[in-house]
Amino acid sequence: MSVNVILEHLSVVVAAICLTLLIGLPFGIFAYFNKTFKIFIFKVTDVLQTIPSLALLGIIMIFLGGNKLTVIVGLFLYSLLPVVRNTYTGLSGIDPAVKEAAKGMGMSKLYQLIHVELPIAFPVIFTGIRIAVINQISAAVFGTFVGGGGLGTVIYRGMANMNMKLILFGTGSLMVMAVFFDTLMGFIEKRLYAKTR
Repeated sequence: MSVNVILEHLSVVVAAICLTLLIGLPFGIFAYFNKTFKIFIFKVTDVLQTIPSLALLGIIMIFLGGNKLTVIVGLFLYSLLPVVRNTYTGLSGIDPAVKEAAKGMGMSKLYQLIHVELPIAFPVIFTGIRIAVINQISAAVFGTFVGGGGLGTVIYRGMANMNMKLILFGTGSLMVMAVFFDTLMGFIEKRLYAKTR
């Protein structure tokens, strides 16, 4: 049962981060090309970040009901900010000389974006993804209040029954998971930055 709960927690986080990347990366790229959209999407993501995660899940539950989908959508909305902002920041921080050189070689905007700009900006983008993953691992705990399951269920059950073993198991599993992914992604991040120097 303990392994199943951990896998359940991870599955929700993986689904949420996939959705975040699927939508957050294009939003960040579009913000890079369009100033009006940049102002709009930054304001929206800033507002979403100020809403407490449990309150956000409660609002979503009104429309989607209490289930894992509610948790996935909540985590996705809560993690948009670092992915969108870092995608925009990474692309905006590229040396203008590099962009001019690519343009001078006759590259189209799309070709230049895919083959020149995104590879250069990827270390910064990856930092945003790392932040989003760690945020989602911890915020997914609140999923238990909207029928999302995961390690939050174990912690809540332990608190309700005054069972220290359950509380420690749930909290410890979360800490190990967060430290593992943070360390792994931190190592990858350092390698990515080293390649750009």
